[in-house]
Amino acid sequence: MKKCSQLASLLAAVGLALFPAASALADSAEELAKETQNPVAALISLPLQLNYDDKIGPDRQGERWLLNVQPVIPFSIGEDWNLISRTIVPLVSQKDVVPGAGSDTGIGDINQSFFFSPKQPSAGGWIWGAGPVLLLPTGSDSRLTADKWGLGPTAVVLRQANGWTYGVLANHIWSVAGNDARNDLSVTFLEPFLSYTTKTFTTFGVNTESTYDWKAQEWSVPVNVVVQQLIKVGGQPIALQAGVRYWVDSPSGGGPEGWGFRLAVTFLFPK
Repeated sequence: MKKCSQLASLLAAVGLALFPAASALADSAEELAKETQNPVAALISLPLQLNYDDKIGPDRQGERWLLNVQPVIPFSIGEDWNLISRTIVPLVSQKDVVPGAGSDTGIGDINQSFFFSPKQPSAGGWIWGAGPVLLLPTGSDSRLTADKWGLGPTAVVLRQANGWTYGVLANHIWSVAGNDARNDLSVTFLEPFLSYTTKTFTTFGVNTESTYDWKAQEWSVPVNVVVQQLIKVGGQPIALQAGVRYWVDSPSGGGPEGWGFRLAVTFLFPK
C-alpha cells in the first residue's frame, strides 16, 4: 500500500513537472498560428499559394492557375524596429485568356514590398508597418507582364486580441519606366482582412484582395473565405489552408467571373 502511495506521488510529481512544459508548448503553437495572420510578424515564412479562376477573357472561355511563391524575411534594425521583406513571385499557367492565343506558362511580374515596423505594438495594441513597394517586369511572356517598372508606397495596420485579427493592407503602384508601347500603370491594392484563431490552432478568415486600375477606371474584387490549420511534420511547423473565392467585380474586358478556389501551404521558421 505504501509503495502504491509512493508511486502515485511520483506520477503526480512527474505530471506537475510536465504540465507547464505542455502548456507552454500549446501557448507557443497558438501564438505561432496567430503570427501567420500578421503580415509584418517577425517570422521567416515561405507560403506557396495556389489559385484557380476561370471564365476569363472576352468570351469567358479562359482559365488560369496561379502559384504565388511568397517568402517573408524579417530583419532586425536596432532595438525598436524591424524591416520586413515580402516578395510575391507569380508562376502562371493560363489557357484561352486571349481568344486564339492558346496557352501561356511562365513567371509573371514580381511584387516586392518592404515594411518598416515597430517591434512592439502601440499602447492601444495596434501593429503597423509602412515602406516602399516595387513592381519588377520579370514576366517571361508578353501576356504575363505589364512590361513596366513600378514604384509606390505600401502600409499595413492591424490589431490582434482574443483570437481575432483584423486590419487592412494597401499599396499603390505607378509605372516609372519600361516599354513605352505598353500602357502606364496607376493601380491601388486594398486588402481588408478578418480572422479568428481557435485554441486548436485553426484559423477562419475572410478578406478581399481588391485592385482599382485608375487608368481603366475598373475594379477587380475577389472575396476569399479560407480555413487554415497549423500542424507539425517532423518538428517543422506548417500551415495548411484551403478556401473559395467569389468575384464580386472584375474588368469588363475579360476579368474572372464567378467562383474560384485557393490552396496554400506555408512553411514556418520561428526563432
